Amino acid sequence: MAKINGNTIKPGMVLQHNGGLWVVTKASHVKPGKGGAFANVEAKNLETGNKLNERFRSEDKVERVTLEQKDFSYLYEQGDALVFMDDATYEQIELQKDWVGEDSIPYLQDGMKVVIEMHEGRPIGLELPDHVTLTVAETEPTVKGQTASSSYKPAVADNGVRIMIPPYMSAGERIVVDTSTGEYVRRAD
Repeated sequence: MAKINGNTIKPGMVLQHNGGLWVVTKASHVKPGKGGAFANVEAKNLETGNKLNERFRSEDKVERVTLEQKDFSYLYEQGDALVFMDDATYEQIELQKDWVGEDSIPYLQDGMKVVIEMHEGRPIGLELPDHVTLTVAETEPTVKGQTASSSYKPAVADNGVRIMIPPYMSAGERIVVDTSTGEYVRRAD
């Protein structure tokens, strides 16, 4: 781990502070007319989800942690756990559903490649691909004369996720969805 000055903290960095791992969500650097420069830092604990607001002076030293990013493939669901396989070593790990998160679980598909961030052999975070292809399971019928420019209509994808799609699309069509926002991106090739 590298020690860095308090004035070099940027959003996205992972810091070891107060006995925990914190990801920086916001950092504003202040240079007052009187006194030394400092950084106002907002961070989120990677294990507990707690938030922290801290002020670091430029001469303060902070431990910066580099997380190891490993490629994994999603295999299957087993009770309250999800099983992933390390693409390099073929070792399998189980991650609890509540740790993975309700927002991510519906997008997992058999064999899907994900990135798991590790710190000292312990999983810290899971990153899904930016986009995933789904099939529209049900939606309202297409009304003749509706153009692509009018408002979107509700639909349910094959994974149970509710999504807004263009009015000209119908059930059975394949669509590309953004995994971070859950929004329709485009029709699948």
